[in-house]
Amino acid sequence: MSMRAPGSRRRIRSGAVLLAATLLATSCGGAKSSDSKANDPNDESAGLTVEAGESGLADAGDPQRGGTIIYGVEAESNAGFCLSSAQLAISGMLVVRAFYDTLTVPAADGSYAPYLAQSVEPNADYTEWTIKLRPGITFHDGSKLDATVVKNNLDAYRGKYVTPDGTPRPSLLFSFVLQDIADVKVADPMTVTVVTARPWVSFPAFLFSSSRLGIMAQAQLDAPEANCANKPIGTGPFQFVSWTKNQKLVGKRNEKYWQVAPDGKPYPYADGIEFRPSPDSTVRSNSLESGAFNVIHTSDGEKIAGQFRELRDDGKVNMLVSEADAEVSFIQLNNTVAPFNDVRMRQALAMGADRADVNRRVNAGLPTVADGPLGEESIGYVEDPGFPQYDLEGAKKLIAEYLADNPDAEAGFTLMATADPAIKRVAELVQQRAAAVGIKVKIESVDQATLIDRAIAKNYQAMVFRNYPGGDPDINYVWWYGKGNPVNFGGWDDPEVNRLLDEGREEPDPAKRKTIYQDLNRRMASQVFGMWAWFTPWAIVTAPNVHNILGPPLPGADPTKPGDATTDDASRQPRQGLATAHSLLGIWIEQ
Repeated sequence: MSMRAPGSRRRIRSGAVLLAATLLATSCGGAKSSDSKANDPNDESAGLTVEAGESGLADAGDPQRGGTIIYGVEAESNAGFCLSSAQLAISGMLVVRAFYDTLTVPAADGSYAPYLAQSVEPNADYTEWTIKLRPGITFHDGSKLDATVVKNNLDAYRGKYVTPDGTPRPSLLFSFVLQDIADVKVADPMTVTVVTARPWVSFPAFLFSSSRLGIMAQAQLDAPEANCANKPIGTGPFQFVSWTKNQKLVGKRNEKYWQVAPDGKPYPYADGIEFRPSPDSTVRSNSLESGAFNVIHTSDGEKIAGQFRELRDDGKVNMLVSEADAEVSFIQLNNTVAPFNDVRMRQALAMGADRADVNRRVNAGLPTVADGPLGEESIGYVEDPGFPQYDLEGAKKLIAEYLADNPDAEAGFTLMATADPAIKRVAELVQQRAAAVGIKVKIESVDQATLIDRAIAKNYQAMVFRNYPGGDPDINYVWWYGKGNPVNFGGWDDPEVNRLLDEGREEPDPAKRKTIYQDLNRRMASQVFGMWAWFTPWAIVTAPNVHNILGPPLPGADPTKPGDATTDDASRQPRQGLATAHSLLGIWIEQ
């Protein structure tokens, strides 16, 4: 069964529509269009939406085998890939998509389709889920995928697994994410039963968990911590070879991969893959132009709408841009310390920020400005959720009230940001806008790993952040629930938010779920638990001879037989968002 999260919005766009993109492509891949340099990046003719599709794909011809994907990513995942305890942003999620597979994956119709699982079925009240596994799948070390290793993985993710030498396998984030799993049982050699502590209607979404819940081989699960972190063993399309941190992580083709391509041979098409960390978006883009990388990702709206758009129009790169299921970019505010433990200061900061103007200056106006954390594709979307709008005088009034009630307080804070030029520019614009209403901002520059560590420790006042990708809104339970939750990075404990999150998790009726999450969106917006900025578009930009960014259709009933090149079945098309990485098995390189 392809389990649909109740009430999820259906966005069905066939593979034929994607291939019939409005962009005309040269035979070598890059797209040209006579009107694609219009000033408005949101104009349809600009081709900077997922509806426009991947430039160059329509005329690329049949896939070819060989070559190496050299992927320039925005950060290194220094803590490694012992997945139950790993701290992975999008660069790490890409590695998971290369070396591991998940039990489910998001499909274009809003469902979470079985992947390593053959089916994922609930009982009548959503308190028990039966996961049947696909037969004949092996890990990179030759061991078999079966119910026992999947049970052990799920137990490790929820902090309940002990290695044979008596060492507990640690879990941080996932012990909270999966806290409503009461038990995991092996029903038969290829069937796992998951019992939940209460109804959990969106459980299949958590078997994907934004690409993070990859299934590890038993040998990796039982390895010492350093080996578990540094020697991935999965079932994915690429097999781990070596890792020199801060330089490159190398994988080779998995010759025994379980999905077979239309040419009758197993995916992937590429012989190998290398992930090379490049935190500076300018360096990353220059490395693509020079040929050092042949694939990069970026969320830099200005570069997407400017430099990369021009390169695409000149036939020098291929590109896919997507705001589907996007993360929201925002200023994360620490609600546990001054000044943002007072709602008036959170509201004042929002009122002092002309977000539309900042968006134009930083992103060329490409992204959609966000008034709440749930985007247009979410069942919880509300056009006007009550987020404070630009109002300098109103901001000054709230600050004056706050200082009158707190005579020893200061109207100032430290804003943490990474050194990426686009992020640094956002921080500087926040600094300027805050000064206009009398708030003094100091900027502290840190790397991405430190930023995440400081967020977990709540050792900050404010930081430029990006999180909460689309999908079922219940996914955000882990980030937004209070009551001492260590990964509620903003530190709020709001009874109304807690109640709505609990109700949304258990409610099977789609109409009622929609109302619950719309109310949640309003609460998050009006209380300014984050200063929402815009929904982050991602672009995957490739050399002109690299194709098929979103990958092939999802596997059918028998993935050992040659798969479809395209399909109109939306339950078998991959979701079009890029915020939680993307499939790597279908990328091919003209030889």
